[in-house]
Amino acid sequence: MNPYEHGEVFVTDDGAETDLDLGHYERFINENLTQNSSITMGKIYSSVIEKERRGEYLGKTVQVIPHITNEIKEKIYGFEETDTDIVITEIGGTVGDIEGLSIIEAIRQVGLEKNPEDVLYIHVTLLPYISGSNELKSKPTQHSVKELQSFGIKPDILVCRTEIDIPDSIREKLALFCNVRKSSVIQNKTADCLYAVPLMLEEEGLAREVCNHLKLEKYIPDNSKWENMIENIRNINKENTVKIAIVGKYTKLEDSYISVIESLYHAGFANNVNVKVDLVDSEKITKENVKDRLYIYDAIVVPGGFGNRGIEGKIQTIKYARENKIPFLGICLGMQMAVVEFARNVLNLKDANSAELEKNTKNPVIHIMEEQKEIDKKGGTMRLGAYPCVLKEKSLANKLYVKSEISERHRHRYEYNNDYRQKLEEAGLKISGTSPDGLLVEIVEIENHPYFIASQFHPELKSRPNKPAPLFVGLVKACLKKEV
Repeated sequence: MNPYEHGEVFVTDDGAETDLDLGHYERFINENLTQNSSITMGKIYSSVIEKERRGEYLGKTVQVIPHITNEIKEKIYGFEETDTDIVITEIGGTVGDIEGLSIIEAIRQVGLEKNPEDVLYIHVTLLPYISGSNELKSKPTQHSVKELQSFGIKPDILVCRTEIDIPDSIREKLALFCNVRKSSVIQNKTADCLYAVPLMLEEEGLAREVCNHLKLEKYIPDNSKWENMIENIRNINKENTVKIAIVGKYTKLEDSYISVIESLYHAGFANNVNVKVDLVDSEKITKENVKDRLYIYDAIVVPGGFGNRGIEGKIQTIKYARENKIPFLGICLGMQMAVVEFARNVLNLKDANSAELEKNTKNPVIHIMEEQKEIDKKGGTMRLGAYPCVLKEKSLANKLYVKSEISERHRHRYEYNNDYRQKLEEAGLKISGTSPDGLLVEIVEIENHPYFIASQFHPELKSRPNKPAPLFVGLVKACLKKEV
């Protein structure tokens, strides 16, 4: 996935590579989703083609209807024999997009095949605000609902994105022309805090309308913990702020690092401090200007990525953070570049590099292990998904996690080269986390530094607003010059 087209690649425990939406869902519902939670049309077509090749269609002509639509429905119905009570299926894109027509047809058929009280259609739509005339326009919503109806789908609930409160006259108009009850026109106003949206929708009565339609027993949800969290966030002193730089190469699109950004905010909530995040282009950082570009920040994060572009800027950034005692967190490629930087500037191996970036380097402190080469020959690619990690007792990582063993998500191919392990440790780059067998290095850190730690895994992928990732909590705490 191209970060500039899709934003970040979000990885689940079981190794599914999905777009960033799944990350938002995990953060809100605090559940670890799986590869079954994200389906693309590419997967659907691939599955249908494989079935045709195996002769499962008995030589019949393969068509969008019924073969593609049936495959889509199978993905939705696949949860029926599990302990799942409700399946929420988001159809991405816009009503009328040619790419989504087969999906729209599939969910129309779901409405026919299941009992009316077991299927609910929610249409999320935009009410544009015209500031010049101070009015909301309902025509785009009316048009998209008409389009849906032409495909055979009648929305039961409208969730309307809006910048201002929806007046009763507009609600009544939408109800009348879109054929929904007025109580089913739900306002989704821009919130002061992203995580306040569920509470806002609860106040609007979205859950009530859903439960009524699905004939579920009425209940009063206990949102007290979430409400307390939002109240605490809103009560953070606005003047109490730390500035953190994310130094990467996909800085033109904030969504490329959305989980890292959100994790920093979560860490701010835990430390009762506002976190201001700036994206800094690593391509523009040089040995000569690194101080001028980064001196204003309380901490630095070097996130993951692939390829050679911007690498030297990341290395200069890490060197600056290490030498000037700036709190630092490296993630995936950021961890690998921390190893490269240390090897070059402390061990004096000036040509040290990752074999991914320079195949013929004489000192590949990051490389592909022999076991991985064998996997690659069989068609394998990356180490994806959740892997266990054992933490060294009394290390910084151990203090942060307050555990001896953790599980975090990965997305990479290249690993720390154990041939350099002893030299790097003796020079001060301590290994504080490894795979259970001790072969794979997962975490490195430097002692006698306010905060210098880097992980091969992606801690941001499991961070939640009410359960922030420990490595980020420690980073923000270090900004406040408190003992981690």
